[in-house]
Amino acid sequence: MPLTSEQKKDISKEYAVSANDTGSAQVQVAMLTKRISELTEHLKENRKDFACQRGLQILVGRRRRYLNYFKKTSTPEAYKELITKLGIRK
Repeated sequence: MPLTSEQKKDISKEYAVSANDTGSAQVQVAMLTKRISELTEHLKENRKDFACQRGLQILVGRRRRYLNYFKKTSTPEAYKELITKLGIRK
């Protein structure tokens, strides 16, 4: 269930640092969070979809690595703001 280009544009507008920013850690984390929430909803209905479950675990790990990188390279306030804005618990 990939994100559509419209969804990607909306997410990048909201979390981008500059006008043409699509690859910063904030945007990547936001896109992964959107995909994770969609897969979580899918798994609530289809509990035995183990391939989807594995994909979800991979995405969560990837998001964790992006968050660790963002935490190291940015200010603590920016990190906390991103987490609260996305609704991720840490």
